[in-house]
Amino acid sequence: MANRAFNFNAGPAALPLEVLEKVKEQFVEFENNGMSLMEMSHRGPVYEKVHFEAEALIRELLAIPEGYKVLFIQGGASTQFAMIPLNLVQPGKTAAYVATGSWATKAIQEAKLFGETSIAASSEGDSYKRIPAISELNYASDVAYLHLTSNETIEGTQWKEFPDTGDVTLIGDMSSDILCRPIDVSKFGVIYAGAQKNLGPSGVTIVIIREDLIAKPSVAVPTMLRYDTHAKADSLYNTPPTFAIYMMNEVLKWVKENGGAAGMEVRNQEKANLIYDVIDSSNGFYRGFADADSRSLMNVTFTLASEELEKQFIKESEARGFVGLKGHRSVGGLRASIYNAVPLESVQALVSLMKDFQNKNS
Repeated sequence: MANRAFNFNAGPAALPLEVLEKVKEQFVEFENNGMSLMEMSHRGPVYEKVHFEAEALIRELLAIPEGYKVLFIQGGASTQFAMIPLNLVQPGKTAAYVATGSWATKAIQEAKLFGETSIAASSEGDSYKRIPAISELNYASDVAYLHLTSNETIEGTQWKEFPDTGDVTLIGDMSSDILCRPIDVSKFGVIYAGAQKNLGPSGVTIVIIREDLIAKPSVAVPTMLRYDTHAKADSLYNTPPTFAIYMMNEVLKWVKENGGAAGMEVRNQEKANLIYDVIDSSNGFYRGFADADSRSLMNVTFTLASEELEKQFIKESEARGFVGLKGHRSVGGLRASIYNAVPLESVQALVSLMKDFQNKNS
């Protein structure tokens, strides 16, 4: 479509055009059933087929081993910030967190409402421009779990490798980089991710949880905030976000058709390299926010010499059909979110814009 924007929104974010076109064709009548999927019962066989197909694709694409449940839950990652400690922290236990930026900080703040927390490592002293080294992690062997945020969308940092935590349960918030590359799920007790960046539209959150962690909580927890509620009912305890799950299923099919997680990694590395190369070769005109060894494949953050110059860049970008390049209000600067569905052509157009802007303003 000639009039589609160059979409660099941080979330909700770009969706594959092929998926949007397919969904458009099926929106009014889904697979010759005389109605839209949005009108169907979540208890019926048509929707259930979509529901369990999406689960199977997640298992396949992430190579999830036996002994894990895949849950579809509402409320975004922000609800998981509370569900994790409510379900997994036993009385007298401490939950350990790695403080890497804005989203990790929100998870920590929520956990403090429900019990004791400790900081296993932090990059706050470095303005969250880096991911702490695995050697910096310091936590007791009897903590309830160790929680990390795999990718910080606002600061533009990403874990390159994950720690082996032994008997300590490792939990990962992968909302902004799930399926951007292959990962070893077996290292984690829980992985959770809001769908609206890499998996589909907003409305559904994926939780991948080891079965031995699914148990009746040690304290009174509302029914809908218990993992065992959703696990026992195959995420159909109440009406799930059916359309969001259907859309996610179509995005997962697209990922599979394009090489799976390994294919996405090649695609994402190429896109990220193009932008980082412009930043690094600009002689300081563009200044990357994140340290080079912590740079994200998903969110490229950078600044210019002045706020006025950044405003001018945004103005010119919007005039040329770019959306979402303004940095988060808490950090400022500029940000290009280049999730799986952002096409290479959009990144190439951004690189051209950046070079033109530098030539005019150097």
